[in-house]
Amino acid sequence: MNTLFTLMPLITAAAIEPKALAVLGAGLAIGLGALGSALGMGNAAGHALEAGARQPEIFGKIQTLLLTAIVFIESVCIYALVVALLLIFVV
Repeated sequence: MNTLFTLMPLITAAAIEPKALAVLGAGLAIGLGALGSALGMGNAAGHALEAGARQPEIFGKIQTLLLTAIVFIESVCIYALVVALLLIFVV
């Protein structure tokens, strides 16, 4: 713990390029956005298939709701991509 406090002034005094931080932020933005979207889509699809297996007669309604939900989940990933591209090319 003491070594962290002795190294902290050296870490903060280092000249870090703003572009490097922007690229790191872009990587984190698209990585976490894609991970969250993938987990959300998998969860939604799994529950929709489970519901369709329980009540096959309403599978058409479930499919429509699932596709609508996937569109909204995918928009989050697209927003993360836009933020990443803005960070890379604007900063």
